Amino acid sequence: MRPTLAAILSLGLSIGPAQAEDLTVLTAGDQNMVDYVNEYLGPLFESRHPGVRVRAVGTGPGDAGSQKITERFEAQAAAGSALWDTDVAVVHEKFAGPMVKAGWLAPYRDQIATGALVTRANADMALGTEVKGHVMPMFNSQTALAYNPAMVPNPPQSYDELKLWVAENPGKFGYNGIKGGASGVSFVMGWVYAYGAGDSDKLMNGPFDEAEIQGWTAAFDDLAAFTKNATLTAGNAGTLDMLARGEIAIGPVWVDMFYSWQANGQLPPEFRLVLPAPGMPGQPMHFVIPAKAPNGDLARAFVELATSPEVQAEGIVERFNWYPGIDAQHVEAALPPETWAKLFTDVTPEDLATRGKPFPIAPYNNAILEAYERHLAQ
Repeated sequence: MRPTLAAILSLGLSIGPAQAEDLTVLTAGDQNMVDYVNEYLGPLFESRHPGVRVRAVGTGPGDAGSQKITERFEAQAAAGSALWDTDVAVVHEKFAGPMVKAGWLAPYRDQIATGALVTRANADMALGTEVKGHVMPMFNSQTALAYNPAMVPNPPQSYDELKLWVAENPGKFGYNGIKGGASGVSFVMGWVYAYGAGDSDKLMNGPFDEAEIQGWTAAFDDLAAFTKNATLTAGNAGTLDMLARGEIAIGPVWVDMFYSWQANGQLPPEFRLVLPAPGMPGQPMHFVIPAKAPNGDLARAFVELATSPEVQAEGIVERFNWYPGIDAQHVEAALPPETWAKLFTDVTPEDLATRGKPFPIAPYNNAILEAYERHLAQ
């Protein structure tokens, strides 16, 4: 049974009556996403569009936040609303495809100047569904291996080299398995990309084929043996904390968390990153515009500003240590050299292009997590 519009409006997402020149932005994610719009991006846009007020509404962290946006759109579509109450939304990658399939989104990317600054595959395909033209990445998050150079002077450049290093240094590699954070999940997905018998591109782009799963047994048996020489951590923050304490020497982390911890003095400044071949997954957050947005022209102008090289440099890279949503080479000139060097020396734009992978499509994603539980019951 589809939710009614009244039911959705009771979910705590009430945004009140919009004025003619109000621009309403719904954003999934943590509170910092709302703060970013309210404290930085919104005032910047308002200064360039006198009389316009930007209103950001947070829908909550994680998938649940994007799910609330999905339900809101579904309710308004079912109600046959001529105009919806949202101009721009920021959603997780996995929700963009279903929104496009449902016909809820405007194909706006070719109508804004910054649309030509995006060439990464995740701006065209979202976990197996074509979204080209309907999304603009707000930013890209990426996982990598963080390491202590004093303990790992020659960091492994690939999963193969990591396996050898861990066998020689038991207990000094740490990851959270598949619980407590997605950095460990990403490591496991990368392991299957590297060692699963079959086509890793099919895992990322589909179509789903049950037979593909049968080729993972050896990879998971190998991962079980590998994990016996690893240390299981308490999650994304747990891996970073054990690195900081010297309890482990290397482990998978989110790049933005790594740099934020360094900036806060929680990690030594000499700690480094490496993105091992053949790669590990990351994911974007996408700007989308409803097909029935009440202020379509303003919405496109807002996303164009948000994805401009200058705003991507100051707002996305310098403020949050995220990778830009547009291609990195377009942002370099707008960044201080030291900021560019910090973010792109260890994991270069070339690394991101060749080793930054999407997560598997949902059926493979779920199957990998289930296989991990079977082979490595925690």
